Amino acid sequence: MTTARRPARARLLRAAEEMLFDRGIRATPVDDLLRRAEASAASLYTHFGSKEALVAEALRVRSAEWRTVWDRHVVDADDDMGRLLAIFDALASFRDSAESPARWCAFLATATEFPEPTDEIGEVLAADSDLLAERLLHLSKPVAGPKAQDLADDVLTAYNGTLAAFLRGRPSSPIEVGRRVARSAALSYR
Repeated sequence: MTTARRPARARLLRAAEEMLFDRGIRATPVDDLLRRAEASAASLYTHFGSKEALVAEALRVRSAEWRTVWDRHVVDADDDMGRLLAIFDALASFRDSAESPARWCAFLATATEFPEPTDEIGEVLAADSDLLAERLLHLSKPVAGPKAQDLADDVLTAYNGTLAAFLRGRPSSPIEVGRRVARSAALSYR
């Protein structure tokens, strides 16, 4: 029995996910991506047009998957505090369920490599930043009222620190620590 081979587009996206956000986008030659994907340069350029467009699409796919996981955890939370802190539960779930999670955040990794990103990458990075800022503000309002923006900023900083901790390897339980810091911040606004 033969197994159907995944389409070249899917293989290229998978290779991008596996290689770019850990090894580095600029440090990963296109030829390495093509070998991993078992795809031709023509396939890459037909489906995406450029390596940067492949990066942008890989980020879009990741963002959609992340948003779905986060949505589920927000809906499953029992109270306002739980909905606000659901970002940490979602992060734990997302990292556990991802087939090959990056060492840290693909969006932060990309932002470090592209301080002045191309339009397409810049749009995806901005959309991720906007999602985080807007959702955390919305979820902070029932907890902190008029100080919601301050709380949203605190939780976002705790979340970003959690992501960076994965890269640095300390603390040993970044999600637990990030959640605890965010919870302490939230309690200070009550």
